[in-house]
Amino acid sequence: MSTPDELERHHTLQTAVARYDTLRTRDALASPGEEDEPPAAPPLSKEEALELLALGELIARKAGYGRQLGVRSARAAGASWSQVGAALGTSKQAAWEAHTRWLDEQGAGSDDGPAPDADRVSA
Repeated sequence: MSTPDELERHHTLQTAVARYDTLRTRDALASPGEEDEPPAAPPLSKEEALELLALGELIARKAGYGRQLGVRSARAAGASWSQVGAALGTSKQAAWEAHTRWLDEQGAGSDDGPAPDADRVSA
């Protein structure tokens, strides 16, 4: 059985996406069309369907990792948390919290500065 960890040893993000796209396209083409029309492709085997699921998870993990590296690069280049949040389509607080959580999961701790509103004192 294919697992994301197993597939990670064999795929870069680019090759994982290419294989995912191949399997996903074939899966879509295997869907029944009109009543009298045979499918345009054979259905996925159980192993291929599980590989498709594992590849989806692997792609999400690799993309998430790349996203956080991008956040780190943007911050190192001088981008504010407001700018990072806008680039991610979220708030500065949500961007900071997601990045801090990712750093904690990596065991690195947060080295990207204080929370976006850390210098504000609430009344």
